Amino acid sequence: MTTMAAPDIRVALFSSIERHRIRASLIVEDAGVLAGVRPAVEMLTELGLAVDHALDDGAKVRSGEEILRVSGTPMQVAVAEERVIGLLAKPSGIATAAAAFVARATGRPRIVSGAWKKLPFGQKDMIRSAITTGGAEPRIAEWPFTYIDKNMVAMLGGVRATVDVVAGLPPRRTIIQLGGGDLASDACAAAAGGVRVVFVDTGQIVDLEQVAGVLRARGLRDKVELAFGGGVELADLDTLRTLDVDTVDVGRAIVDAPLLDMSLRVTGVDTP
Repeated sequence: MTTMAAPDIRVALFSSIERHRIRASLIVEDAGVLAGVRPAVEMLTELGLAVDHALDDGAKVRSGEEILRVSGTPMQVAVAEERVIGLLAKPSGIATAAAAFVARATGRPRIVSGAWKKLPFGQKDMIRSAITTGGAEPRIAEWPFTYIDKNMVAMLGGVRATVDVVAGLPPRRTIIQLGGGDLASDACAAAAGGVRVVFVDTGQIVDLEQVAGVLRARGLRDKVELAFGGGVELADLDTLRTLDVDTVDVGRAIVDAPLLDMSLRVTGVDTP
C-alpha cells in the first residue's frame, strides 16, 4: 500500500502573498571561515532565487556578518531556509577548525587531516574540500604514494619484512604507520629501507620525541619526513611546534568540529 505524502501546508499559508517578493539574508552567528558557498549558491539558483550577494569560500567572517542575500517568492525562501544552512554550517565549522590548527602551528608543523576517509562516502568530497578551504591538507603526503598502515605491517610480519616487500614494488613515495612495538627501532628500519614518511600514530608525544631522537642519533632523520597523530587537540600544537616533527595529522578535532551557527532572516517584503 502506497502512502500519499501530505500536502505542504505552506502552499495554503502563502496563498495570499504568493506573488510577493521576499528579501532575506543569511547571517553568521559566530566568527569563523566559510566553506560550501559554491554549492549553496548553486542550490539557491536552482530553486529560482536571485542571489544578490555572496561571500567567497575561505572568507573570514565575524559574528553578525551577512553571508548571502537572496530574494524570491515566499515558498522559495522557506525551502531555501531548510536547505542552505545544511550546505554551509558543517563545512564552515570544519574549515574554521582547520584554520585554527594552521594558525596555531605558525608555519610548522604542516597540518593535515586525513580522517575524512573514515566518514560516509557521500560526505567525503564536502569534508575534504572544507579541510582545504581552512588551509590544512587532506592527505599526509602529495599523491601518488603507497600508504602502509599498522595492520598491514602486522600482517606482513613487521617493519623489516614490510620494507622488503615494498622494495619489490614499482618506485613510489612510501608512508608507513607505526602504532606500537619498538617504535624507534621500527622507524630506523623504515628510514634505512627507503620509506619516505614515518607516521607515529600513537597520540603520545613522548613516542614522537623518542623516535625523532633515535633517528637523529643514527643519522637517519634527514632521510624521512616525520609525522605524528592520534587524538591531537588544538592546545597540543603549543608543544608540537617546538618538537622535531614535520607533519601533524588531526582527526576528530577538525572533521567533527561544531557547526558554524547561522540563520536566515527575512529583511523585507515587496508587494506586487
